[in-house]
Amino acid sequence: MSETEKKGIAAETEFLDEQKQEALLEKFDADSRTRKISKRTVVLFISIVAILYSVFHLYTTFNPIPALQQRAVHVAVGAGLIFLLYPMTKKQNRSRVPWLDWLLFIGAIATAVYLISQYTAIVTTRGGIPNAADIVMAIVTVLLVLEAARRVTGWILPVLALIFLSYPFFSHMAWVPISMATRPFDLGDIFGQLYLKTEGLYSTAIGASVNFIFLFILFGAFLAKSGMGQLFNDLALALAGHKQGGPAKVAVISSGFMGSINGAAVANVVGTGAFTIPMMKKIGYSKNFAGAVEASASVGGQILPPIMGASAFIMAETTGVEYGTIALAALIPALLYFLGVIMQVHFRAGRRGLKGIPKADLPRVKEVMKERGHLLLPILLLVFFLYQGVPVGQTAIYTIISTVIIAAIRKETRMGFRDILAALDSGARQSLSVMVACAVVGIIIGVVSLTSFGNVMTSSIASLGAGSLFLTLFFTMLASMVLGMGLPSIPAYIITATMAAPALAEFDIPIIVAHLFVFYFGIFANITPPVALAAFAGAGISGGDPMKTGFHALKLSAAGFLIPYLFVYNPAMLMLDTEGIATNAREFGMAAPLDILMITVTAVIGIIALSSAIEGYFRTDMNLIFRILLGAGAVGMIIPETYSDVIGIVIVGAIFVINFLKERRESSPATA
Repeated sequence: MSETEKKGIAAETEFLDEQKQEALLEKFDADSRTRKISKRTVVLFISIVAILYSVFHLYTTFNPIPALQQRAVHVAVGAGLIFLLYPMTKKQNRSRVPWLDWLLFIGAIATAVYLISQYTAIVTTRGGIPNAADIVMAIVTVLLVLEAARRVTGWILPVLALIFLSYPFFSHMAWVPISMATRPFDLGDIFGQLYLKTEGLYSTAIGASVNFIFLFILFGAFLAKSGMGQLFNDLALALAGHKQGGPAKVAVISSGFMGSINGAAVANVVGTGAFTIPMMKKIGYSKNFAGAVEASASVGGQILPPIMGASAFIMAETTGVEYGTIALAALIPALLYFLGVIMQVHFRAGRRGLKGIPKADLPRVKEVMKERGHLLLPILLLVFFLYQGVPVGQTAIYTIISTVIIAAIRKETRMGFRDILAALDSGARQSLSVMVACAVVGIIIGVVSLTSFGNVMTSSIASLGAGSLFLTLFFTMLASMVLGMGLPSIPAYIITATMAAPALAEFDIPIIVAHLFVFYFGIFANITPPVALAAFAGAGISGGDPMKTGFHALKLSAAGFLIPYLFVYNPAMLMLDTEGIATNAREFGMAAPLDILMITVTAVIGIIALSSAIEGYFRTDMNLIFRILLGAGAVGMIIPETYSDVIGIVIVGAIFVINFLKERRESSPATA
């Protein structure tokens, strides 16, 4: 975007400066509360450790080492970096690293050194049975990981892990309900499970973090360094900025794409919302609605392929289903979700007469593509490599290399050696919150696998469902949203997948469908009051009321609460043929093209109608009765039944025609 265009957009628009953005991030996102160290030698040391951390992951992708050792290094060095970068308390002096945190850094590194040095004895001589030293190191590791998580993610996740960790200490006692009772466990049983096996701290969650997620976060850091964020903003402005309610549509498009890559909803709200929210307010959107649009789009980015905020890779590791299958299955539901958000934005703009930004003040698509369009090539290469069956980790590295090469095509995007080092440093730092969250979730997974507590949760959900698929889905949804409250998307998904998804297996729901179902609702907890961190961050920028912004975000995401039910009842929306497939199937054929087309078309019309009903507008205002009828018709079209589709089409079609004729009558005198 040229300086003239920037000035045109910025005129009379008060954008959030970097200092205010940083303050907001620190308020709503614990991941952003890092130190601002003044001593250059300490800054240099931390950067060297971070760069070496990235190099370690690049090296072990092509030169693998035993999983337990690799995961131990991933956790230990990551936790060590957290102790150097994150203060113990909000009020602690952030200009230096106190001696206690240096000791914690050394202690974290020691946990991996011990495990690597004792690895042969652990897997051969001792056969995984811990001795006294193993138990001590396990306890130290658990405590260090919990403290690191507290600093980065806040209290919710560590407290949840401690609750689970306490369970095997009392689960054998007489007062425990029979359904939850277990055999007695000693310290060796519990901490051996967490530290010496790949079923605890070093579980599949950490496996996905070290093998896939870290590399794609690193890929995102390289894209950011090349100017990908600017490309998405400029392209969204060029495509939608001049349309009815243009700035809100720009927010939906740019935040959706960025959210898919970075997977950090709150950071995305602040990063892109600092630009889009003031523009939305300027053309007439309310403070609460403007913040909600940004929150809904940023959260929705995590369900948008190809990257899905890295959660798709955790899902692939957890379910055993290929990443390409998951990304393909997630495509239509994600597009329908964004259609629902953008149509509500469109109808509200129409109802309130909100115009877009003058074309003269906007970049042109041709100019944007000429300046930065080549940066889209690494993403296209990513998709190509994945669908060619190239291993996911290697694909990430190939796309990182291609990003550096492709960015060099133009001077504006070219990365020098320092930029490459900065990207390696930034990627390592960005990965810390995911790493430590996965490690803490590993504690929960370890306890669940040791005690079979997951079966208790599954049975409870199934009992509440009373044999009804719909009720079981409903209670699974509630469980997923409660478990996901206040958590980053990846640990929210892992916990819900472990605790809630198995309840759907009793109804022969294929594993990929069940996991996508809980994934949606674990993520939407971020915009569901009373704990709606993404919405609260949006309100912080817009100056709106946090709870009202949260409820607006909830309305904007209405389609997202219906779509998971839709693809459970009709998996053709996922483009998968699940007929006669076992619940634990890992491979699927394509659904019939006509089935995919029919469910997509009816869902598209239904979601447009639902958005119209929520906003009370279709070409002209609607009264309450018409809104209720239109909403009922919309739900009828979204439900995958022939009769409901027919009834829905009749209702929606009739109301749309009535409104169209009403608009013509209202506008005809003025025309005459």
